[in-house]
Order: sequence, then C-alpha cells, then structure tokens
Amino acid sequence: MRRPHGRLSRLLTATVAAAVGLTLAACGQVQDSSSPSGGEAAAATVETLFGPVTVPANPQRVVALGWSDAEAALALGVQPVAVSDWLAFGGKGVGPWAADLYTSSPTILPTLELNYEQISSLNPDLILNTRSDNTKEKFDELSKIAPTVSAPPGVTVQYGTTWQQQMEQVSTALGKKAEGDKAIADVDAAFAAAESANPGFAGKTVGVGAFFSDSYGAYVDGDSRVDFMKSLGFVNSPTIQAQAAGGSFYVSLARENIEQLSADLTIIFPIGGDAAPLKADPVLNQIPAAQAGHLLIMEDATLISAFSSGSTLGTKYAIDNAVPAIAGKTTA
Repeated sequence: MRRPHGRLSRLLTATVAAAVGLTLAACGQVQDSSSPSGGEAAAATVETLFGPVTVPANPQRVVALGWSDAEAALALGVQPVAVSDWLAFGGKGVGPWAADLYTSSPTILPTLELNYEQISSLNPDLILNTRSDNTKEKFDELSKIAPTVSAPPGVTVQYGTTWQQQMEQVSTALGKKAEGDKAIADVDAAFAAAESANPGFAGKTVGVGAFFSDSYGAYVDGDSRVDFMKSLGFVNSPTIQAQAAGGSFYVSLARENIEQLSADLTIIFPIGGDAAPLKADPVLNQIPAAQAGHLLIMEDATLISAFSSGSTLGTKYAIDNAVPAIAGKTTA
C-alpha cells in the first residue's frame, strides 16, 4: 500500500528533532498591479515576509516548491513545470482533487533539501514558496534564480501560511487576482454552510493529533488542520495550545501524555502507515474523549491528505468529506 505521507513524516521528524520543542496573519497583504494604458499585462508586486517581490507579467515557467503551492496555481489554470511533493502523492505531485488539472506530468523536486542546481536548470520565471520553513537563506538563494514569492508578512509559524494567504500570494503573482478572490470566496462559502448546518460545533474544543514512527504529537494554531477546525467554529485545545513555542506548528506528546489530546472532539490520524495501531492502542482508547465517543480516527488516506493539504482545492474536498464524520463524533 502506498504511504501518502512519507515526506510529511520526515518533515515532522526533522521539526521535532530540531525544535520539538500555522498564526493567522491579516489578509490584504498583496498588492494588485495595474495594466498600462495599452491594456497589456503588467508586472505584479507581491508583499512577502522578506520584502516586496516584483514578478514579470504572464510567467510561463512556474516552479512550485511550497506546501500545496502547485495546487493553488492549478486552481487558477496555471500548470507548474515542477513541484515539491510534500504529501508524497506520487504521480503529478498533487492531490487527486487537482491531478486532472495537469495535462502533462511536472518534474518532481525534493522538499526539505532544495536542489538549487536542478531548480535553475528548469529556467523558471517564477518560484512559488509561500508555505515553507520561512528560511531567509533559502529565499535568498532561490531569488538568485528567479523572482520568489514566499509567505506574506506576519507569518511567524513555519508552514503557517493559510490557504487564503497562499491563494492571495499566488493569484497576485500570476496576475489572476480576481480568480483567486473567487476561489477564496467559494471555500469561505463552503465553510459558512458547514458551520451553519452544524451549530453544535461552536465553541467546542478540539485536539488534533498525528501518529508517526510510534510517536504522538498535536497541532497548534497556525497549522492548516487546526485552522480548518477553527473555521468550523471549534477552538483548539487550550492544553495543547499552551505548549506552542518556537514558531513550530506541532508539539510532541509522550505516550503517557496522550490524554492531553482529549477535548470535546479529538481527531487523530496516522502518517506513513495505516490506522490499525491507533485503533488497537489501549492508552489512546482510554482517554476521556474516546470513552465519551468523541474520538475520530481518520484512516482514509485521501481524506487525511485533503485535511492536511491547506489548499483551496484540498480544503473544499475535506469540507465535503470530513464534516459528516466530525459531526457524528461531536454529537455522539
């Protein structure tokens, strides 16, 4: 069975080892560029974490390095020539909700360790790296190759660019701001409909966790999965949130502390494997949330990836397919 989260596992392992120990920045941090009097497309200026970046009009060779950046471009009708496959989808490097938008397969690039020579050989005229570890050194090296659009100003959590901010950055860079605004509005409407249909979500606490390499961990504010739940009306577990530190989107939990994941609703999923160990774990299944029927173990690989994608396309898929399961466990 293909493991859909191989690289995510390595990302989390590296994060835990280095920091272990995604904050919502304000919208409207990108600038539209106006067309010159002749009606021709103009260069775009995008405000980023590292200052303004000017992108020439109509970029044709787009390299998408950031988490789900390729899906953002595809949603706007632009096919990146290369993509970093963060969730180890294989094939075209994007989720099944986006793969059909490609007419030919892109080059698949590394994720954590960038190969600058390979990227340069692709002759990009735009590099997208909006959801990343926000490393200035990487930004500087990439900017030597082509204009590089990073996270917007104010993002303090690694990989903490929201799906709204990502679409704003990418759509402005591609000269497709109106299309980007519509994509955001469509997902916002889907969240609003789901929240309205499930008023019991409002104010409920949620603990969102993952299991990988026989270890547990939990996500904090600024991570796309927590942001997803907050958009439905939930509040991240104060017990977990209190442990957030160092700009990380994730905190490790020792097995004896798994109970800290317990909340009005607890969601947990495996990375790099199936859900069998979670279902069989006597410690996990004895936490108060589990005993009350409020433990949701995600096991469908496609849904887990959508829930983790943080793109407009993946988020919409997750709203359509995860909310019923969330509602069932919230009202159990």
